[in-house]
Amino acid sequence: MKKWLFVLLIGVVTLIVNAQTLVIKGSNTVYPIAQLWVEEFQKIHPNVVVTLEGAGSTTGIKALFNETTDIANASRFLKPSEIEEMQKAGGYFVPILIAYDALSAIVHPSLPLEDISIETLKKIYTGEITEWNQVDPKLPKRPIVVYSRNTASGTFETWVEKVLGGAKLSPRVQMLESSQAEIESVAKNPNAIAYTGMGYVTSQVKALKVNGVAASVENVINGTYPISRPLFVFIDLKRFNFSWPTEGVVADYIRFILSPKGQKIVREAGYVPAYGTGE
Repeated sequence: MKKWLFVLLIGVVTLIVNAQTLVIKGSNTVYPIAQLWVEEFQKIHPNVVVTLEGAGSTTGIKALFNETTDIANASRFLKPSEIEEMQKAGGYFVPILIAYDALSAIVHPSLPLEDISIETLKKIYTGEITEWNQVDPKLPKRPIVVYSRNTASGTFETWVEKVLGGAKLSPRVQMLESSQAEIESVAKNPNAIAYTGMGYVTSQVKALKVNGVAASVENVINGTYPISRPLFVFIDLKRFNFSWPTEGVVADYIRFILSPKGQKIVREAGYVPAYGTGE
């Protein structure tokens, strides 16, 4: 018995010593894709222990600065302030395009509204419009309950840029910690509106057309959907002596997510692949 316990202990110690780690932090939008990537990646590399967090793009980029992550998922590009900070820190954050997304304006399925303009969305989120009958006289005279992602979110940054045009958000807007929280809140409230990445949209909510264009894969590819955006992962080349990593767990992971298999997973997660899927 003692002999078997000793052998088992040696085996466990060997696994721990040989295990590699990969830490991924950042975008809540990219999180569902990354979950599927990690699941498949670990089938190929069972000795790699992966930690995945999805608290927001800003959180991931801060983790690159703090050197507490290997990879930062982001639903936006670097801000000018982050580029300046990176240069002062001697870093070299490289963006890797991994997918495209359509930011979807969502409401409760029972609301008799199918289409909304960017201008109307701006008026709702800045507080100029506060009731549904101001959007359309045929809609009920009920207060609009407005939800947004919090300020750590790259989705929030994109919404402020592309919908609000930099205008200030109304204090009536309720900030939520995750895209899933937005889906659940809208699903429970027939007077609510929110926005989310296309991969999060379910039958619990209704995605509105924006300026008459549906948030579909086809309309992202042909460039007609007005609130589409690229999605990225970032790595810091300073960790690799300012050269592109060609070996090691980070290199293996990047090769996988950009492969036809990895890009097929992007599509399975409900987003638009950036590269070919081999089909």
